[in-house]
Amino acid sequence: MDRPIEKKRWTLKKIITIIAIAVFIFFLLYLVLLRDKSSRLYIPVNQVSITLVTKDNFQEFIPVDGVVLPRNTIYIDAVQGGVVEKIFVEDGSRLKKGDPILKLSNTSLELSYMDQETRIYDAINNLQNSKISLEESKYYRQKEIVQLEYDIDKTKTDFRRSQELYSESLISTKEFEDARRDYELNLKQLELSLRLKILDSIANASRAIQIDNSVERMHNNLQLLKDNIENLTIKAPADGILSSFNSEVGQTKSPGGHLGQIDMEDGFKLQATIDERYISRVYKGQEAEFDLDKVNYRLHINKIYTNVSQGSFLVDLLFDGDYPASVKRGQTIQLKLEFSNPTESVIIKRGGFFQETGGNWIYVVDPSGKFAAKRQIRLGRQNSYYYEVLEGLDPGEKVITSSYDGFGDKDKLVFR
Repeated sequence: MDRPIEKKRWTLKKIITIIAIAVFIFFLLYLVLLRDKSSRLYIPVNQVSITLVTKDNFQEFIPVDGVVLPRNTIYIDAVQGGVVEKIFVEDGSRLKKGDPILKLSNTSLELSYMDQETRIYDAINNLQNSKISLEESKYYRQKEIVQLEYDIDKTKTDFRRSQELYSESLISTKEFEDARRDYELNLKQLELSLRLKILDSIANASRAIQIDNSVERMHNNLQLLKDNIENLTIKAPADGILSSFNSEVGQTKSPGGHLGQIDMEDGFKLQATIDERYISRVYKGQEAEFDLDKVNYRLHINKIYTNVSQGSFLVDLLFDGDYPASVKRGQTIQLKLEFSNPTESVIIKRGGFFQETGGNWIYVVDPSGKFAAKRQIRLGRQNSYYYEVLEGLDPGEKVITSSYDGFGDKDKLVFR
């Protein structure tokens, strides 16, 4: 007897088919909705530099090179030109004020000095003779007054005698009037002579002052001539060390030519060259520092040279305390010129990534360490070692700071 066979509802083939269809549908959904569509680049992990984002004190500064110079320098120039006749010292010698350095020879100047000296002495003699003449004229006037006083005394006596005789009618009227006229004439002459004496005294006194002033000026001119001759011997203007001195016997030096300088031994300063971009941020009193032989030295800007040349300007910096005993004139020292005080900030090390991104984004390493993804960030201040992070990164994260050259604009870097 036939028996009906019951058909199985879930056969193996059917189950496999349903699973296959479900897997296919899931794959389609993954491709459409879940698959990572970001562009990626596979790179060896040892080809990039990975650094840690930290939170630490940050200070904005720029490195500048400072040249060691004497704090005070006196320049030595040739007042009078001439030929180097003799050299007394060498470059680097320690000198006292007034020590001779070199002697110049100038024949035309020496001949001119002799000629002018003769002329000045002649003029002085003439003026002195004029002053003697003034003294003589004073005595001549005095002699004239004495003579008039004698004549007055004589004519006065004659007049009185004539007056007595005339009253007794012993002499004529003419004789009496002649005696009176002689007496009155002498009185008037004495009055005029006394007035002239006063005028002569005033004029002679003024003239004598002028003569004395002229003689004094001529003596001063003579001293200037002597000084010009003495200027042919160049002497140290102050105590210090002679530097930049380069002269040879027989060499011609023009008037005003630079001969050398005296470096005074009262300390050193640093002269630094700064890019003109920072000219608005540099100010007098601004601080800087450097380390030498494991010792930190602090300085401040004492002078700013506002003249900009070839895209930079100069500043002078003075030490706040002692300066290093080992520094030498002309030595170059790298300084840190500070623009801010230390503040706690999120920071990352400087690197080549900035040239590609401009500091707008960076590759952040995933905690798994298998890849790094692009992330938008915002940077603030910077110094020679670090960038200040304002947004986009947290302390403890890792970032790629080496150059991004060759990465293109990939969203993800996968390490292998």
